[in-house]
Amino acid sequence: MKWPHTLASRLALIFFSGLVLAYGLSFSLQAYERFVSSRSMMLTNLEQDVATSVAILDRLPAAERAAWLPRLERSTYRYRLDNGQSGQAMPSENPPMAAESVVKAIGKDYHLTFLEIPDQDAHFQVHLRLADGAPLTIDVTPALAPVASWLPVVLLIQLVLLLICTWLAVHLAIGPLTRLSQAVDNLDPNAPGPQLDESGPREVRYAAVAFNALQARIAAYLKERMQILAAISHDLQTPITRMKLRVEVMDDGQEKDKLSSDLSAMEHLVREGVAYARSMDGGIEAPCRVDVDAFIDSIVFDYQDSGAQVERLGHTGGTVQTRPHALRRVLVNLLDNALKFAGAAQLDVSRHNDLTIIRVLDDGPGIPQEELDEVLKPFYRVEGSRNRQTGGTGLGLAIAQQLTLAMGARLTLSNRSGGGLCAQIEVP
Repeated sequence: MKWPHTLASRLALIFFSGLVLAYGLSFSLQAYERFVSSRSMMLTNLEQDVATSVAILDRLPAAERAAWLPRLERSTYRYRLDNGQSGQAMPSENPPMAAESVVKAIGKDYHLTFLEIPDQDAHFQVHLRLADGAPLTIDVTPALAPVASWLPVVLLIQLVLLLICTWLAVHLAIGPLTRLSQAVDNLDPNAPGPQLDESGPREVRYAAVAFNALQARIAAYLKERMQILAAISHDLQTPITRMKLRVEVMDDGQEKDKLSSDLSAMEHLVREGVAYARSMDGGIEAPCRVDVDAFIDSIVFDYQDSGAQVERLGHTGGTVQTRPHALRRVLVNLLDNALKFAGAAQLDVSRHNDLTIIRVLDDGPGIPQEELDEVLKPFYRVEGSRNRQTGGTGLGLAIAQQLTLAMGARLTLSNRSGGGLCAQIEVP
C-alpha cells in the first residue's frame, strides 16, 4: 500500500477509514437484527393468517368461497380453489421457513403437499383438501423484508457528515503543526518574525511558548554578539588613533610607511565592524514616503560630482514607503563595490506591479555562480588573498544585506549575460 505524502492526508485516510468501518459494522449488525425481527414477525403473521384463512374457507359454503379470496390475499401469498400448477416435490431437507410456518399453522388438521414451481419468480405451492373434499392451493412467493426508499439517501448523508467531521478533526489537529513549520521556515535571525499564538490546547500552547522562547533567545544571542563586536571595534579606535599619532612623529622611512599602512587597514576594518554592528539596528529608523526618482538622482549626482562614472537609467514617477538612510547606505555599498571592481556603474530603477526594483549594474568580472549567496555573509571575500586593498573587509555586501532585510526588502545578486554583476533590490 502506498501512503499519501502529507500527514494531513494520512490522518484523514486513517480517521475516515476507521469511522466508515465502525459505521459499516454498526449498520450491518442493526440491519441483521432488523432482518431477523422482521422475518420472525412475518412468519408469525403468516402462521396466524393462514390458520384463520383456511378455517374461514373451510366453513364457508362452496358457492361463497370465491368471493372471499381477494379479501384473504396478501402480497406474498394468495389462495386458489383448484389443484394449482404442476411442479416438483419440495425436498424434505432444508425447506423454506414459510413452508415450516404453514405446517405449524395447519399441518395437524390437513394433509399438506408442497411443490416447487419453476417459474420466473421462484415460489412454492401448498395443496390440501377442505372438509368437503374441495381442493385448496396456497401459493406462496417468499420475499425479503422491504427496504425503505429513503434509506440510501440517509446513508449517503451520514457518509458526507463523516467526511466533513474527519476533515475538521484533521484540520484542527494539523493546523498548529502547519503554523509551527511555517514559522520555522520563516525563522530568520536577522529579522525576527511575529510570535506564534500561544492559545489552544495544552500541547499546542507548550509548543508555541517553546518556539517563541527559542526565537527570543536567538535574537538576544545575536544582539549580544553584535554589541560585543561594536564595543570592541569602537574601543579599538582609541589605541589605533594613539598609534597613528606616534607614527607621525617618527622619522621618515620605510618602517614608518609600513606601520602607517597597517594602521590605516586596521582603522578601515574597525569602521566596517562598527557599521556592520549598527546595521543590526537598521529597523529603528522610521520609514517615510520617498520620491524614488529624486532619491536616485541625488545619489547619482553625488558620485558624478566626485568624478565617479555612475549613470542613471530608468524612471518610476512614483514614491515608496521606506527607510531612506538605510536604503542610501545599501546603494552606496553596492555602487562602491561596482566602482572598485569595474570602474563604472549603472543605477537602473523600474516598477513592476507593487514592487520598486533598483538594480546596480557593472561590467566587472562578476562572481562565480556558487558564491553568489556566500558573499552576502560577513567577512566572506571572493578574492583569495588577505590583501584589504584587493579583497576588502568582506563586510560591505553583508551590511547591504542586513539593512535590506531591516527595510523589509530583498537583495539578490546575479551575473549578467554579457559579463558583470547585477545587484537587485526589490522594495515593496
